Amino acid sequence: MMKRMPPFRLRPEPLNEEAAGLPKFKWADAEIGTRHRLGGDPEFIQGEERPQCEECGAAMTFYAQLDSVNDDFCIADVGMIYVFYCFGCVNVKAVVQSY
Repeated sequence: MMKRMPPFRLRPEPLNEEAAGLPKFKWADAEIGTRHRLGGDPEFIQGEERPQCEECGAAMTFYAQLDSVNDDFCIADVGMIYVFYCFGCVNVKAVVQSY
């Protein structure tokens, strides 16, 4: 049975001047860059894509989603990286989706 992590909001905080000075998106919607999270349910862009562990075959737990940062650090086309984890086998799988 797949574990489900409770949801946590992630708010990026610049750790140096370079990060603090990055420009915002020029053309993307205001929500882009704010969709980071731990646990809960993934906000898939292209549809459900939950991997199974390659070792044990179990459904992997959604662990986190990481959003694009700005035009210079854009994932695919203002997309996201979804991270899944198998607590039994300690395996990780990442999925990328975009618009």
